[in-house]
Amino acid sequence: MTRCLRPLLMLAAIGSIGIGVGADDAPAPELIRLMADELQYSMKELVNDDAMRPYYLAYTITDTASESIVTQLGAVYRDDTNRQRMLDVDLRVGDYQLDNTHKIRGGRMRGFGLRVPGGGARVSLDDNPDAIRHALWRATDREFTFAVAQYQQVLTNQQTMVEENAAADFSRERPTVAFEPDATVTIDHAAWAERLRAVSAMALSYPQIHASQVALSATTENRFMVTSEGTRLKTGRTLLRVAVSASTKADDGMDLEQMYIFSTASVAGLPSEAEMREAFQGVIDQALALRDAPLVEPYTGPAILMNRASGVFFHEIFGHRIEGHRQKDVDEGQTFTHMVGKPILPDFISVTDDPTLARLGDEDLRGFYAYDDEGVPAQRVELVKSGMLRTFLLSRSPVGTFTTSNGHGRREPGNEVVSRQGNLMVESSRAVTFARLREMLVEECRAQDKPYGFLFEDITGGFTTTSRGGPQAFKVLPVVVYRVYADGRPDELVRGVDIVGTPLSCFEQIICTGDDLAVFNGTCGAESGWVPVSAISPSILVRQIEIEKRQRSQERLPILDPPIAGRSSVRLGPVTREEE
Repeated sequence: MTRCLRPLLMLAAIGSIGIGVGADDAPAPELIRLMADELQYSMKELVNDDAMRPYYLAYTITDTASESIVTQLGAVYRDDTNRQRMLDVDLRVGDYQLDNTHKIRGGRMRGFGLRVPGGGARVSLDDNPDAIRHALWRATDREFTFAVAQYQQVLTNQQTMVEENAAADFSRERPTVAFEPDATVTIDHAAWAERLRAVSAMALSYPQIHASQVALSATTENRFMVTSEGTRLKTGRTLLRVAVSASTKADDGMDLEQMYIFSTASVAGLPSEAEMREAFQGVIDQALALRDAPLVEPYTGPAILMNRASGVFFHEIFGHRIEGHRQKDVDEGQTFTHMVGKPILPDFISVTDDPTLARLGDEDLRGFYAYDDEGVPAQRVELVKSGMLRTFLLSRSPVGTFTTSNGHGRREPGNEVVSRQGNLMVESSRAVTFARLREMLVEECRAQDKPYGFLFEDITGGFTTTSRGGPQAFKVLPVVVYRVYADGRPDELVRGVDIVGTPLSCFEQIICTGDDLAVFNGTCGAESGWVPVSAISPSILVRQIEIEKRQRSQERLPILDPPIAGRSSVRLGPVTREEE
């Protein structure tokens, strides 16, 4: 199965309104009380003709409100608001050791624990008791019917397949009771629309920019959760972003796009008009410069991945492979399943995942949360210490001797929970300045008799294959790449590059790191949907990396010049450095 990390194309940086401090004394919200009453009734009365009943039941209602303004070329294209509530019902029959979510071997299933097709259900926007109870009743009956049928298949499957995994299906955890205040955000639409429109009009001066956008989005998410074990949880978070982007097409048909995103947890943290103008100008200049950049041929040799790019690199080739549920699934590659206590990275590298960290310096972290989507408090997890693997990212699905969650069960509403990354942080005890790291790159090029190495300045995202049915490989997608020449020539901007490889071989190639930690904030897609994440890493120097040509469009440039070019009779050619 393929996973993907991308920048803030859907959501923005996470902020949290309260973290449950003193929340135990706060009164339960009315919606929590209503959900708890219906849950208790279902647990008492729900039983089928075979005397089968649920041993665990959880209701989660996620109330999401969003506002967005999108502008292009000085005009507003969208200015809207939206609000919805999504209900997720997690119901288990059997017991903690073996239940309906157990992997059915030899068959096909979606994720780790099946859900009714269609995922979550919409519920009323107000707390109308009859409407809420009716939605809970319908969804519970549907989930129960499906869970019973699935459990019968699990029992049959147990009799016909060799058991590779003896771990329990569900862990026992202490219930959580915490009620955070409502998350709210107010945007002055008129003022922001005018500001964004003015910035987006800058693209009118650049006819070779075929598409551009300056957009603001603000989202609040208030989550209400009750479980049959006693968890009563209300959380709130706020997500805001301003994104500026510009794209063009090279003469050979390659589409080229640049983007810069401001992410914050509050309206006060949003950028000024001057900051947006500076960022948009930089994006436009970089996109135009890429039109003239030479294409790169396949290559293996030394390279530096700058900090944010390195963060994506570790997220893809390491982070997904230490998510706990992948260690239980026999269809997964299980790269590190039996490597606990053994070296998997150079001895100067340690890796943690800490979703309790809200900020790094003055930057909000998207992977921050106080409680995961199973109601378990978030925890800092030391995954690798001095190169040695210590544990995995765990939801309430136990793995081997790891019998309890470490607060990493996550999902997008409407999906089942699996273990996921939060704030993945790479740290190094062998760190040098970036200037020295660059010198080491040149030295390594000369030692390998390579005329040049590569500097990957920025990466937009990537994906990796972790299942046994495909190659245990990854691909990350750089957007700003330079050739660094061993003979001292100036660095050269290039295009058309993808980084490819396999994880174990890549880890062995890391020589040293910089002392320049930086954050990549993005949105990661996997079995449980799209979740916000952060990857924090220094720059890294690798002895050898493999790049291949990027797939590109074969379409020609538009036949007619764009209207903003004045419709001249002379076709626009590539922009020159003087014209920039």
